[in-house]
Amino acid sequence: MSSSEGKTDVCLSCEFQENLDIIREIYFFSSLPLELLKVLAYLCSRETFRQGDPLFSQEDDDGQAVYIISGKARLSRKSEAGEQDLREYGPGAFLGGLSLVGEMRRLFTLQAVSDTVCLVLSQEKFTKALEQFPDQIPKIFTALVERIIIWEERFLNEIDLNCASCRRMIGISNI
Repeated sequence: MSSSEGKTDVCLSCEFQENLDIIREIYFFSSLPLELLKVLAYLCSRETFRQGDPLFSQEDDDGQAVYIISGKARLSRKSEAGEQDLREYGPGAFLGGLSLVGEMRRLFTLQAVSDTVCLVLSQEKFTKALEQFPDQIPKIFTALVERIIIWEERFLNEIDLNCASCRRMIGISNI
């Protein structure tokens, strides 16, 4: 083995460990056993998006979840009135988890504001990993339900309950 091969192995090992550390912290995966998390850490990839590149685009069904390691990305939505910027995400944001469990047309575009490095996991790879651990599927759905409830609780704390149009948006946790 040459010294450059050894360095590559060390780099891959470090990246795998970093991926595993990231995945262990993501709510979507946090209750899963270490063996499954290791498989996911191995299957995900790191991708660099240059400023202006889309991480995903409105109307697409790309079947991918992304975790922003570094950089920033802007969420926007096109409508008949034009395109509206909604918010920015930075390091630590996990987006697209629902696309791992089923077909999901994107309602938004997420575009890199600066060079952005992401951990990317496809639905295909996620499904293959879960096939090895079918007893873990309920834990994924539990994590999703908990996330929906947390979102709605935050929403309820931030809106004016006397606002009729705001009240019409309440109840997502009743699905």
